[in-house]
Amino acid sequence: MTRLGDTFIRQLHEKGEDFTNLWAFSEFLESVDKSGVPDTKTIPVGLKKMKELGIRNAIIEMDLVYAGINYKKFKVEAINELLTERLRWVHANLAKDSKVVVNFRDLPDGMIKRPKRVFKVIRHLSSLPLDIRPFGIVTEESGKYFPEQLAAWISAVRREMDDCGFKDGHLLVHVHEKWGLVDSTQLSCLANGANGIWASMIIQGASMGAASSTVTLMNLVRLGNKKVLKKYNCTALREAAQEICRATTGQEPYPLQPIYGERALDMVFGMPTKLGINEFDLAKFFGEKPLMRMTTLASAEMIITRLKNIFGEDPQFTIERGTRMKEVMLEDLHKNIKEEYMSAAGLAQLFDRSGGQLTGKMADVLAQDEPRKAHAQVLIAEVRAMWDEWDLRDGKRDDQLEFDAFYNGFLAPYFGCYRCDETKQALKAMDMDEDGTVDWNEFAVYLKWAMRQYPETKTAEDLLSVAFRKGLIPAMQDE
Repeated sequence: MTRLGDTFIRQLHEKGEDFTNLWAFSEFLESVDKSGVPDTKTIPVGLKKMKELGIRNAIIEMDLVYAGINYKKFKVEAINELLTERLRWVHANLAKDSKVVVNFRDLPDGMIKRPKRVFKVIRHLSSLPLDIRPFGIVTEESGKYFPEQLAAWISAVRREMDDCGFKDGHLLVHVHEKWGLVDSTQLSCLANGANGIWASMIIQGASMGAASSTVTLMNLVRLGNKKVLKKYNCTALREAAQEICRATTGQEPYPLQPIYGERALDMVFGMPTKLGINEFDLAKFFGEKPLMRMTTLASAEMIITRLKNIFGEDPQFTIERGTRMKEVMLEDLHKNIKEEYMSAAGLAQLFDRSGGQLTGKMADVLAQDEPRKAHAQVLIAEVRAMWDEWDLRDGKRDDQLEFDAFYNGFLAPYFGCYRCDETKQALKAMDMDEDGTVDWNEFAVYLKWAMRQYPETKTAEDLLSVAFRKGLIPAMQDE
């Protein structure tokens, strides 16, 4: 059967792509019969395709406690003998200098159910002659075990490898998401004998995804690992992960995703903004300033920090002024006035309304904002025309849309179904006065913000896209 990957690899092969450092997966066994006895004579199709296409480095995947195999018939001696045959075949048919890693997919389960079998196989691989000894041993964890369990098992595997003279053998881990422990599990493995990971730069993957190399590498950086800094361009990790996410999913990363999410550098509520001497500053590492979100939950200190970040130092930027600006935001909330305070122009207006005297830079920002207003008004008017069409469908124009109408008219391109939890969350974020509808003023807040932050927006469709992707979707995370 032709897989999608087969076609892609053949296309690369035809174009003369250098496959020297490429890897491919292959099963250890081609098939298992109904009695649980594996076919040990047939070379797995994965290895055959690698030979055909000239891919020399193999990841041989195998299980040690698979329920479909009768291990009373396929004993550990037979497993080890077949492993030796597979390794000899690779070096004879792919390349003498092929790199081979053996992936024990169920090693954690094996440690619980049949640890003796696991160690006999590891001991065998670690003791093979150098010309066929694998490049390393790898494993993956399904997400159901705790970090301390994996740490103990990985430590035991590394000790066995070292005792057999396989000290230069690589021991790599891959951890799947399930209970929110992926990153701590992966780091625990690295701290207890694993010397690497095999993982995507982003969390997307099979099932709920997996621990990403981006998060793991940045944790190593903040812990002071100098080797990682020398080997990788770590300051580019955040941007690279964002681009990979866009390319593979067609969407922006989850805003609250650590390290590469849009809001990963945000400062939260009134938490301290000054780091200790030895504390790692993620925003500074990436050459960015942490974003202070201007909401009624922001502290006076955060408001002042935001003012200084945008407009520079000024004697007026005091805690007292920040406190007054927060009071004005609360007054707006109680008066049902929908404004945005995140953009430079929005923050300058809030400062002005709070009794501050506009600085020269603030005046320039507001002056630059004026010509854009005409363009913004045109685009917002176009969106308003779309709104009115839906508003009149219930026979009256009251500047309010029921949730289902707002979804059908505006949200549908960005959220897969009306009844999905994500859609409900988005609607809740839009419904600022919690009356069960979305009114125009609530919607317009996002449109105005989008035009101020992204003045190059050219069409009404682009405006909606920016408002939802850059404004609403991040705001959903606060609900």
